[in-house]
Amino acid sequence: MSKRRALITVLASLLAVPALDATPPSGLRPVSTYSIVARDPATGALGVAVQSHWFSVGSLVVWAEAGVGAVATQSFVDPSYGRNGLDLMRSGKSAGDALRALVAGDEGRDVRQVAFVDASGRVAAHTGAKCIEAAGHLTGEAFSVQANMMRSATVWPAMEKAFREARGDLASRLLAALEAAEAAGGDIRGRQSAAMLVVSGKSTGKPWVDTIVNVRVDDSPQPLVELRRLVQLQRAYNLMNEGDLAVEKKDDAAALAAYGAAQKLEPTNLEMAYWTAVSLVNMGKVDDALPILFRVYASDASWRELTARLPKAGLLPNDPALLRRLSAPPPMTISMSAEPVAVPPALSAASPEPKASPKAAPAPAPPAAPTAVPSPKEGTFDRYFGGKKNG
Repeated sequence: MSKRRALITVLASLLAVPALDATPPSGLRPVSTYSIVARDPATGALGVAVQSHWFSVGSLVVWAEAGVGAVATQSFVDPSYGRNGLDLMRSGKSAGDALRALVAGDEGRDVRQVAFVDASGRVAAHTGAKCIEAAGHLTGEAFSVQANMMRSATVWPAMEKAFREARGDLASRLLAALEAAEAAGGDIRGRQSAAMLVVSGKSTGKPWVDTIVNVRVDDSPQPLVELRRLVQLQRAYNLMNEGDLAVEKKDDAAALAAYGAAQKLEPTNLEMAYWTAVSLVNMGKVDDALPILFRVYASDASWRELTARLPKAGLLPNDPALLRRLSAPPPMTISMSAEPVAVPPALSAASPEPKASPKAAPAPAPPAAPTAVPSPKEGTFDRYFGGKKNG
């Protein structure tokens, strides 16, 4: 081969647009999986969720943009369906028109499985003729379920039924569909990773604001169990963010309501408890903040050290007397045993004293609490977080 011909060959290879042939090239592996794309008719939210026996399935399969649509691209996956599909739907094309255009130009269409839902709830799906059995999809009102390399052909019908019958927000219904797929047999190879992405129905132009749920389980023996836990945690942190925004607007009642709802979802989360207490201090509710802080400190003394650092960052008043009060040893009503003290469910107050038997002698009075730091007020946690004590 002449040098000139060799140069032409190299340039041609650099300029060529890569495309998968109908027969998968050597080395390519299928991201076989089950997934769902959907739009919530009540809120307009758009979502996509997936589970697979493949590492980090969420990094390839799930795509969504507020006010535009959601995409699941799988089987011998081509991630460009995600980016290009959203681009086409953003330009005004329906889910069906966008998907047809991309499938028509894809030489590897026979090994693809793709589903689109647009902001109007229109759906489209494609299952290539050479996707590994059992493979198929079903579309319904504003949703599509699709699966390939399944243990049986009952998987995607089970997903459809579960999604139709499920109640709750979009994330809850997406989880129900995934769990139904697994119960029906799931991926014939087993399970490894899962992901969910849910965005608002209308775009603010700020993706970080428009994202409602964005969680991934990249490698786990029980990815759906972990995915459900992370979705719950995401909800709780969303509520904490709502509380912080309410604080910025000087709406203390709304802030405490949001913080309380978050605590009900994650009652043992020290992070949430601590920052709720900091907000209470800044609202002037120091007496109510102290019991929460003491319980957090009892679980991990590092939080006490953090408190001392907050005034310099402007997150607490630069008031030495206040800081001493917030960092003082807890009153004797707070347990400081060697055993860690978890923040109890709903951050309830200390458990009430057990009732004495009618024949029992009166119990001696407990030692007086230090005067510098008041004892926790009965009902402080219930008042703000609205939960039953220790339950």
